[in-house]
Amino acid sequence: MMGVRAVVIGASAGGVAALFEVLGALPIDFQPPVLCVLHLPADRHSQLAEVLQRRLRRSVREACDKEPIEVGGIYVAGPAYHLSVERDLSLSLSQEAPVHFSRPAIDVLFHSAADAYGEALLGVLLTGANEDGAEGLAYIKKCGGRTLVQDPREAQVASMPEAALALHRPDHILSLSGIGQLLATLETSTC
Repeated sequence: MMGVRAVVIGASAGGVAALFEVLGALPIDFQPPVLCVLHLPADRHSQLAEVLQRRLRRSVREACDKEPIEVGGIYVAGPAYHLSVERDLSLSLSQEAPVHFSRPAIDVLFHSAADAYGEALLGVLLTGANEDGAEGLAYIKKCGGRTLVQDPREAQVASMPEAALALHRPDHILSLSGIGQLLATLETSTC
């Protein structure tokens, strides 16, 4: 897979363990920024960034509004805000209506990132209990990007991967370890 400038990952139920495995496989010099949306309860502070950073021993930040996306950065959406990518490759947070009962919603991130990165985007949809992310993943594919879905037979909760497979044919259907290995070997584009 040539020319990947950014990776977006969506997950819900079972997603923390899935993120540990996928992000844990990334080489320390991994260049494409990784933007993650995990469905979070809106009513309490999220420690997802801190937990991932401790476990992965690399910098993981909760996304901030208007923050420029840095090469090699790993960003996670915070609770109660949608995370999206602006055309100038900065992050944007909003409190628009929930999508698939979720805010942050995976579809919001996937749609905006596809508009910003086009064919240089790789979208990854992992375990989860609703249909969030399926439409966004199909949109990434429509914009020329590559798509990856966790094998539903291996997912802790298969609903999200199954919804994605019902909507479009991804470039790859892989186990978590397969997703991590594929990401670790990406050829990146610096243009």
